[in-house]
Amino acid sequence: MTHEEIVEILSWAGGQELAVLITTTESAEVVGIPTSVDTHITAHEVYLRLLGQGDTEVALSLGAIRSVALF
Repeated sequence: MTHEEIVEILSWAGGQELAVLITTTESAEVVGIPTSVDTHITAHEVYLRLLGQGDTEVALSLGAIRSVALF
């Protein structure tokens, strides 16, 4: 996927409160609801509220994402 496609899906899913399945460049999979997508050069990350983990949020570098799909 292109960087633009990844950002578009993450941004849309976050606005709709929909979960996504992210596959990283190291083949790890993360499922969560995007809470913010920061494309500024100093951040370049997405924050996700993990499914089944209460209010736990994690940040992932946009550069470490290989693909995104609605979950």
